[in-house]
Amino acid sequence: MESTEPKQLSMTSEYNDEFEQPLSGSNHKPEQTGSWFRRIKKGISTSTSEKKETPDGLWTKCPKCKYTCTILEQKDHLFVCPSCRYHHRIGSAEYFEILFDDKEFTELFAGVISIDYLGFNDLKPYRKRLDEAYFKTGLHDSITVGQGKLKQQDLVICCMDFNFIGGSLGSVMGEKIARAADHCRKERIPLMIISKSGGARMMESAFSLMQLPKTLGKLAQLSEARVPYISLCTDPTYGGTTASFAMVGDVNIGEPGAMIGFAGPRVIKETIKKNLPEGFQSSEFVLEHGFLDMIVDRSELRDTIAALLMHFRN
Repeated sequence: MESTEPKQLSMTSEYNDEFEQPLSGSNHKPEQTGSWFRRIKKGISTSTSEKKETPDGLWTKCPKCKYTCTILEQKDHLFVCPSCRYHHRIGSAEYFEILFDDKEFTELFAGVISIDYLGFNDLKPYRKRLDEAYFKTGLHDSITVGQGKLKQQDLVICCMDFNFIGGSLGSVMGEKIARAADHCRKERIPLMIISKSGGARMMESAFSLMQLPKTLGKLAQLSEARVPYISLCTDPTYGGTTASFAMVGDVNIGEPGAMIGFAGPRVIKETIKKNLPEGFQSSEFVLEHGFLDMIVDRSELRDTIAALLMHFRN
């Protein structure tokens, strides 16, 4: 009678021989070892000698010219492609690091956060969207206000973060800009707004649209007090930001290749039923048509802003 106990597997000589065979990519020929056939049968197509493991997030590729470099190299170039000068999107933390002396600044109005006034629901409740955005980004909202020094000159910067619900213009963004304008008017400190937004925040409905006249009114008061206001439009600057504070600076600056407009090119093309000019809504196109004063490469941004502040002060 055969035993009912499970048979124990043993490493036979044939089994050992298979594992002792060199894999593809060694000095042995596949015909001699048979390893090539076994690797193809197992779905292995890359030779072991050619395979290199790369940690996630170590390398990045330029979406324009496909130049590949390390994250550290990209950061050393201020997140600008060293090959084609494509400007990657960055957030408030990176802009503050680039512009403020010794990367030091004080965040203002951090306690102002969004509230779901309307109990709005689309694919998910607005309150849930806010909680997820706070958790994922670690930001206080779609705009951050910092005060510091740029080449020993005082400056307040309001910078948007596209990662927070598309940098959308809501009641908190409007309130922070209004408070920043009041602060700059009182303290006689120049104001700079770095725009990076997809438009108004639809989850706040009319509350978001009310921020357009609100911010323009505060900036008008700043102008009457003869306190400088510099606007920097980065990729993308759309919707309510373009229709209000982004286009009324004492100096309007754009980054190279930034898309700037009210509605997107696809929406405009479908509306007017005509083909759009080449480069439509790029910062270069907008400069040519008089909506920008200058286009400044990110590597020259700090020096340019410092020169403007000195000019206004004198």
